[in-house]
Amino acid sequence: MPITATPTPGKLLLTPKDHALIMIDFQSQMAFATHSIDAITLRNNAGLVAHAAASFKVPTILTTVAEKSFSGPMFTEVTDPFPGQALLDRTSMNTWEDAAVIKKVNEIGKTRLVLAGLWTSVCIVGPALSAIDQGFEIYVITDACGDVSAEAHQRGVERMVQAGARPMTALQYLLELQRDWARTESYDSTTGVARQFGGSYGLGITYAKSMFGAHEG
Repeated sequence: MPITATPTPGKLLLTPKDHALIMIDFQSQMAFATHSIDAITLRNNAGLVAHAAASFKVPTILTTVAEKSFSGPMFTEVTDPFPGQALLDRTSMNTWEDAAVIKKVNEIGKTRLVLAGLWTSVCIVGPALSAIDQGFEIYVITDACGDVSAEAHQRGVERMVQAGARPMTALQYLLELQRDWARTESYDSTTGVARQFGGSYGLGITYAKSMFGAHEG
């Protein structure tokens, strides 16, 4: 029987209203030992994700571990888009074992969660596997995560994918939320985030707009 194509998005694509974002342990102490990605790229990608979520009003949880006693403050690239939002500080390495975080997850009420943070093999694998075990659908922004080595990061990602998590990248996250340049209400904020955090793609947007007044769509 033939299949009839329709101009509709697939159900596995993210939308601004169908998920919550959890950003975990983007802190200086965790970053010192992170070697699978350089610190500049890590901070840039984390900032891209945070600003994308804020611009699309995605419900976002920011959580730290031992912020005052050991791990230090969260990256300002992550906290700046959420002024005044409280950080949920934990003692548990596995975010999913923290009652305050789980209370917030339940208050938000989304069964699709997007995760990013440090370190991949501990701070992200723990909640990803725990949430999947409880029936949640998990996406992981792998280039906004890092670990003590490339192998540690890769094995962590592999383990989550084997359990059913879906990997994606920071820029992919931003553009998937926009997904159509005809959505003019979010056009300026999306291109603004891309220009600030989107690397060479952002430079291309700046050039096209400055030289030709170009406009996607």
